[in-house]
Parts: sequence; structure tokens; C-alpha cells
Amino acid sequence: MPVEEFVAGWISGALGLVLGHPFDTVKVRLQTQTTYRGIVDCMVKIYRHESLLGFFKGMSFPIASIAVVNSVLFGVYSNTLLVLTATSHQERRAQPPSYTHIFLAGCTGGFLQAYCLAPFDLIKVRLQNQTEPRAQPGSPPPRYQGPVHCAASIFREEGPRGLFRGAWALTLRDTPTVGIYFITYEGLCRQYTPEGQNPSSATVLVAGGFAGIASWVAATPLDVIKSRMQMDGLRRRVYQGMLDCMVSSVRQEGLGVFFRGVTINSARAFPVNAVTFLSYEYLLRWWG
Repeated sequence: MPVEEFVAGWISGALGLVLGHPFDTVKVRLQTQTTYRGIVDCMVKIYRHESLLGFFKGMSFPIASIAVVNSVLFGVYSNTLLVLTATSHQERRAQPPSYTHIFLAGCTGGFLQAYCLAPFDLIKVRLQNQTEPRAQPGSPPPRYQGPVHCAASIFREEGPRGLFRGAWALTLRDTPTVGIYFITYEGLCRQYTPEGQNPSSATVLVAGGFAGIASWVAATPLDVIKSRMQMDGLRRRVYQGMLDCMVSSVRQEGLGVFFRGVTINSARAFPVNAVTFLSYEYLLRWWG
């Protein structure tokens, strides 16, 4: 099984994460807290209360785990296509796979990514929702002292299953939307690349960016539910399950709740996924 796709997925994912994490922090706060009037208000309050470092809360753990998560996504996607079409990454420009195969490979990668991602994503969301400013002498410490302390606290207070809180919503979010992600990317690359050639850097950037937007617009409703399920249980259980979370959220905040954070998701998705795909493609060409 080729390992280059796994390594390229790790490196490109890490680059995208560093670029997109501040946007992700704002998105998570908007989805799980009602104290902000909008994106700008949220950003201003984070900066005033928590300094610039507030935007990077919870990033160290995803950086460490991205080796697993993004490697799984790109590695499983590429190797599933290899099984379905018997063509390597380099051969797929001359023998492009069908969109059905691309979607199935994307869904497979999304499903397995979600399984690996669940505990890491939970810890990231919990840390991002800590609104305490930087530690001052005499001030109370934040609930979680860091990612390892957060993981240990969840395990101790909520049990092993607590680390997979929101995992079903995450799986339902990622499985179809990653299929959409790769179909959009491949479709745009084919549209603007002469047959049999590799797409240009500009094409990869634009296709990657729009693939990110398409997948996140589709993912946002379940992303909201996922984030709320992950914060549930922090002090007391509010929701009986994913369906109860959806019904309660609509009842209290209307249907618009499902698209909370969609603007910041889209703004983050374009540059993050443009960089992710560009670095992924170039790494594979360099090794090829």
C-alpha cells in the first residue's frame, strides 16, 4: 500500500490547520455560545479578553493528531481509489476515475477519519470554549490546564464514552461531505485542465478552495449539532441524544441555528483547503 499519500496528507493537513485554527475557534464559539452578536463581535471579545493567543486555544493537540487524522483521510481516499480503479495517483490524470468511485472513496475516507478524529476534536472544542483570559496571579485557573489534562478530566468525570461525545454527529457530518469535497475538487480540476495533464497551481488553489466551501456548507448543520453535543455534559446533561439536540435547538433558536457559523466556515474553508490541496499535490509530484 503506498505510504506517500499518508505522509503528504499529514504535512498538508498541518499547514491547513495552522492557517485555519483562528477561524475555527470563532466558529465553535458562535455555534455553542449565545453571548456573541456575530463574527466581528466574537473576534473583538476574544482579542480583548484573551489576547491574540485566545484564537489559538486547543491548537497544539490537533497539530499532534493531524498526523493521524489527515493521513487517514487522504491515504484512505487514494488507496480506496487504487482498489476501485487499479490506478495510482499519477495515473489518474490519464485515466480519470468515475465520479461514483471518487464519491465512494471520499465517503470511506470521511468515515474512517471521523472515527479517528472524534476524541481529538472533542478536546479541541472543549479547550476552544474556555473563555478565561491568560492566567494572572491570584486569578482562578481555567477548568482544563491543557489537552492532556482535558482528556484525563473527561475520562475521569464522563468515562471512556465521554471522549466520543458527539462522535455520531461527527461521522454523519464527515462521511457524505468528504465525498462532496473530493468530487468538487476533481470536477473543477478536470474542467480547467487539458486532458492527461496535471492541473496548474492556480487550478489546484481554486478547486481546493471551492471544494472546501462546498463541503463545509453541506456540513454546517451537523457541525452545529456535533459541537453542542461535545459541550453537553461539561456541567450537566442537557440533551438526551443527537435527535433531542436538533429538536431542542430548533425549538429555542429556530431553523437558522443549523447555519450558525456557515459564513466563518466558508471564509476559513477557501484558503485552508486551497493550501492543503496545493501542498498535497506538489508533495506527491515531488516524490513521484
